[in-house]
Amino acid sequence: MKANLNNIKNKRVLIVGLGRSGIAAAQAMLRLQAQVAIQDVKKEEDIDAQLCAFLRGQGVTCYFNQIPPDMSEFDMLILSPGVSPELPFIVEAEQKGVEIVGELEIAFRIGSGNYVAITGTNGKTTTTTLVGEIFKAAGRKTYVVGNIGTAVISASVDAEEDSWLVTETSSFQLETTKYFKPAVSAILNLTPDHLNRHHTMKEYGRAKARIFANQREDGYLIINYDDKTCYRLAADCRAKVIPFSRQEELQLGAFIKAGRIVIKEEEGNIIDICAADQLKIIGAHNLENALAAAAIAYFSGIDPKTIGSSITAFGGVEHRLEFCGEIEGVKYYNDSKGTNVDAAVTALKAVEKNILLIAGGDAKGQEFDEFVSAFGGRVKKLILLGRDAHFIQEAADRQGFTDYVYCRDMDECVKRAYEMAVPGDTVLLSPACASWDMYDNFEQRGRHFKQCVNGLER
Repeated sequence: MKANLNNIKNKRVLIVGLGRSGIAAAQAMLRLQAQVAIQDVKKEEDIDAQLCAFLRGQGVTCYFNQIPPDMSEFDMLILSPGVSPELPFIVEAEQKGVEIVGELEIAFRIGSGNYVAITGTNGKTTTTTLVGEIFKAAGRKTYVVGNIGTAVISASVDAEEDSWLVTETSSFQLETTKYFKPAVSAILNLTPDHLNRHHTMKEYGRAKARIFANQREDGYLIINYDDKTCYRLAADCRAKVIPFSRQEELQLGAFIKAGRIVIKEEEGNIIDICAADQLKIIGAHNLENALAAAAIAYFSGIDPKTIGSSITAFGGVEHRLEFCGEIEGVKYYNDSKGTNVDAAVTALKAVEKNILLIAGGDAKGQEFDEFVSAFGGRVKKLILLGRDAHFIQEAADRQGFTDYVYCRDMDECVKRAYEMAVPGDTVLLSPACASWDMYDNFEQRGRHFKQCVNGLER
């Protein structure tokens, strides 16, 4: 292990948030013999009884639906990604000298292995999954972890020096890092999201830029050259900056040349990867994801043949423009991960035309004029769902798009879409909203959509 176990042993650690990463952090801290406490806003009766019994059986102090009375009794707070560092009791703890970190940071400190860290507003999961597939095909000991589903700390405690942790990192995870230092980092894009948490685009970008803050000349930053807001972040990077571009041929980095994905080295050599039209994942955004993945893998030392064959074999990720089948000449796509306007617009552009769009949910403070503007020539019918669907309707009314209906639940949405669609149409779930008003997460929403599609009469 990178850190001496005494760095954790007997430390008084409060884990804030008992979600997936919080549970994993608690298990790791117990394994390293810390004195562990848990805080969660939920009442105990709303938490799994077996989990509560396990924690108490391990001597964990539990603060359910309450705040610990004295924050100075802790040495460290480990925040789950959904927990804002601006909460008053966390600010109080920091003022009293308690170290505030996230699960990603503590995983890096206590574990071994090499990190590839990938962030961006959109495309993180697809790119992380694809990079993981490339690394596995190259025969490397690979863990695909982070915001993608498996807590980083679950893998880091068992990772070896030659392991690779391909890590999807969110702005929430990055904002609580201090020493986190990946070998290769990547920022895919930067568009407005989570502004209810970060307040401004400047602060959102600053959180994303934490991904390369500790990198030096021996590291690499892979970054989107076409997204100028994103690319400007690289000005403060001390690692080698490797751009990728879907639109231009570059002097260095990954781009398209004569219809092929290529990588140009500093020496001027051009490395052929694969034909762009061989990708199974659709849309310009997925071409960008493939370019980023190719650059990440190549500058991690993986051979071009393995990179190319892995990219062309990759079929995509669940809930991200996932093809769910064709019924009576109508295609159904599950893009439940389209939880913001930019992601949903990207999905609309990928499908291109004859769309019956299912949208709505928790708006997260977004505006939807840009979303509706992307309907022109693409969306035939808008099927509205969820608590904040009226915001989308109001944007549609402002732009003269009135071909919409409201539905009470996903079953009704899919049924109405089936009734209205004709051969050649596409039914697309890309909500432009979070799922929290009706579902626990976007995965649950996407699975429900697929169940509804599978239940249609054929």
